[in-house]
Amino acid sequence: MTAHQPSLDAYWMPFTDNRSFKAHPRLIAKAHGMHYETDDGRRLLDASAGLWCVNLGHGRPEIAAAVGEQLRTLDYAAAFQMGHPMAFELAQRLTQHTPGDLNRVFFTNSGSESVDTALKIALAYHRMRGEGQRVRFIGREKGYHGVGFGGMSVGGIAGNRKFFGPGLPGVDHLPHTLNLQHNAFHRGEAPWGAHLADVLEDLIALHDASTIAAVIVEPVAGSAGVIPPPQGYLRRLRDICDAYDILLIFDEVITGFGRLGQPFASQRFAVIPDMITAAKGITNGAIPMGAVFIRQGIHDAIMDVKGPGIELLHGYTYSGHPAACAAALAALDLYEKESLFTRVRELEPHWQNAVHALQGAPHVRDIRSIGLMAAIDLEPMAGKPGSRGFEAYLRCYAKGLAMRSTGDILAFSPPLIVSPEQIDAIFATVNEVLHELP
Repeated sequence: MTAHQPSLDAYWMPFTDNRSFKAHPRLIAKAHGMHYETDDGRRLLDASAGLWCVNLGHGRPEIAAAVGEQLRTLDYAAAFQMGHPMAFELAQRLTQHTPGDLNRVFFTNSGSESVDTALKIALAYHRMRGEGQRVRFIGREKGYHGVGFGGMSVGGIAGNRKFFGPGLPGVDHLPHTLNLQHNAFHRGEAPWGAHLADVLEDLIALHDASTIAAVIVEPVAGSAGVIPPPQGYLRRLRDICDAYDILLIFDEVITGFGRLGQPFASQRFAVIPDMITAAKGITNGAIPMGAVFIRQGIHDAIMDVKGPGIELLHGYTYSGHPAACAAALAALDLYEKESLFTRVRELEPHWQNAVHALQGAPHVRDIRSIGLMAAIDLEPMAGKPGSRGFEAYLRCYAKGLAMRSTGDILAFSPPLIVSPEQIDAIFATVNEVLHELP
C-alpha cells in the first residue's frame, strides 16, 4: 500500500473477491473520455463503459457543471407530497424517447430498485382491476434483475440466489436461450430458439393464467454474458402475454440509452412491453438513478382510486433527486446533440468484424455480439470454472484494458463514443491475452 492509499480494511466491496483484491488492489483515480487512470498513473482503455453505464464517456463537463449548479441551487427536496420542477421536466423529456404509450415514469435510484418497483406496480395494477390473485411472476434462467429480494427472485443466476433463501414465493422461470450447438459465433439475433418462448404456455398451464401477474426478461441478457434473443422470441412472449392478460416487463438497465442503436432495445426488436426498467446510462453513471417507464393504461388503472389519498404506497427518499435529475437532463442533452442513441448503427459492423475476428483464437468456444455489446466465451479450465476468464481479465488490466469477466465469459460494452481505432485496440489486446493464457 503506497503512502497516499487509504486503508482497505473497512470497505466491504460488492461482487468482489475482497481477499484477492485487497492483496493486489486495482484502484482507479481519474477518468476522462475513453480512459481510466489508476492511482499509480497508468491509463486503461475502458471497454465496459464502467459497469455498462458510462455511455457518453467519462468526465463530461456538461454533466459535472449541471450537477454542481443544481447542488448550489437546490440540494434536496422531499419526494413525498412535494416536488421540484426538474423531475417533471426530466420525465417529460424521457418519454419523448420511449416506445408506444410508455409515457409515465417512476424514478428510482438503481436498476435493482427499478425492478422491484415494476414488480410492485404489476401487483397493484392487477389488484385495482379486481384480480388481486395475480401474484405470481415468471423470470428466466440466467436472467439478472438486480439484488433486491424481488429482482433476486425473478433472476435466474444461481450464485446470486443460493445464500439468501427462497425469495418471493410463487416465482417460476423460463429456460434460458443460450445454445452453443445451434447459435455459436452468430452475429445479432440468434437463428435458433424462438420456440423456447412457448415454454411460457406450459408454465401458464401449470400455474393457471389467473395467478400470473407479469413476465420479466432482459431483451439481451447482459450479466450472464451477452445473450441476444432468438429471432421472433420476444414477439412470441408478447403475444402469449397478451392472450392471457399477463404484463410483460423488459429489464433494459443495460440495453437502454443507445446500447443497441435505438434509445431502447424494445425499439430495435419492435416489441413494446408494458413496462421498461432502466438505470445506468440515464445519468451516464455520474449520479445514482433509475426509472420505470409504464404504459399509460397501467398508470391510469392505479390512479382510479375512489376518494382522496395516496394511490401507490411506494417510493424512495431519493426518488427524482435534484442532482440526479440535473445529471440525467445534461446526459439527455448530450445523447440528443451527439446522436448517440443511434450511433451504434454506424459502429456495429466494425464492432462485429473486430470481435468475430477472434474466432479460432486459443480457448474461444463462442463469440456473441449485438449492438455495441459482445461476449467471448472461453473453454473453462478443468476443475477450475471461472479461473481462465478471471485470468484474462487480470492480464487485460495489466496491458491497459478495462473489461469484464463473468465466469469464463469476457464481456465488452464500451462507451458509445468509442472510435473504430479504439475498437481495434480493444480486441488486439484481447487477442494478445488469449494467446498467452494457460
